[in-house]
Amino acid sequence: MADVPSEKARRQHGAARLAIFCGLMVVLIAALVSLGVWQVERLSWKEDLIARVDQRVHQVPVPAPARAEWGQVTRGADEYRHVTAEGILQNDKETLIYASTTLGAGYWVIAPLKLADGTSILINRGFVPTDRRDPATRSKGQIATPVKITGLLRITEPKGTLIRSNDPADDRWYSRDVAAIADRRHVADVAPYFVDADATPNPGGLPVGGLTQIAFPNNHLVYAMTWFALAIMAAGLLVFVVHGEMRARRA
Repeated sequence: MADVPSEKARRQHGAARLAIFCGLMVVLIAALVSLGVWQVERLSWKEDLIARVDQRVHQVPVPAPARAEWGQVTRGADEYRHVTAEGILQNDKETLIYASTTLGAGYWVIAPLKLADGTSILINRGFVPTDRRDPATRSKGQIATPVKITGLLRITEPKGTLIRSNDPADDRWYSRDVAAIADRRHVADVAPYFVDADATPNPGGLPVGGLTQIAFPNNHLVYAMTWFALAIMAAGLLVFVVHGEMRARRA
C-alpha cells in the first residue's frame, strides 16, 4: 500500500513536466511561425523596393532636389533617382573616399558642385586608382568650367562602414558622410545627399564614373522556409513526445 502514493506522485510529476514541455514547445512553434511570416512580409517589401529602384534608375533624369525640397528627401522615396545638376566643381575641396570596385582598390573622388543659387551638392565624380590619387596626376580631369552632372541621387553615409570609421581630423574617409565632409572642407549650404556621376567620360579618362553598384540581397524566402521548417520539426517533436507519453500511460 505504501507504493500507491509514491506511484501517484510520480505520475503527477510526469504530467507536470509534460505540461511544461508542451507549453514551451507551443511558444517555440508560435515564435518560429511568426519569424517565418515576418520574413514573407520582408520578401514582399524587398521585391517592391527592387522594383521601385529599378524604375527610378531608368527614368529620364530630373533636376536634383533644390534647397526647398531638401527636408523632404528620404531614402525610401528618393535614393537612386536619376538626377541632373549644373554648376562649377570646386576641385580645391576634393575629398578621397577609400573604395574597392570592379576596377580594383582606390578612391572615390568627391567634389562639391557649386550651383547658381549658391548651394552645393557633393558629387561622387567616380573612381581613381591608388597611384592617381594626387590631382596633379590627373589634371585634365580637374574641370574648371561650368558642367552638367547626370547621375544617381544617394543618401548620406554617416560615420563610416561596419568595419572602419571615418576620421575627419586625419582626413581618412571610408564612407560618403555628407555633413562631415562638408564641415571638413568648409562647404556651406550643402544638400543632405550626394550624387554618383554616371559613366560620361571625364577629360583624361579620370575619374571613372558610372560604377554605382545597385544590389539588394534578397534571401527572405530562404529565411522564411527555414523558420517554417523548424516550426514543423518542433511540432513533429511535440506530437512524438505526447504520443509516446500517452502510450506509456495506457501500458
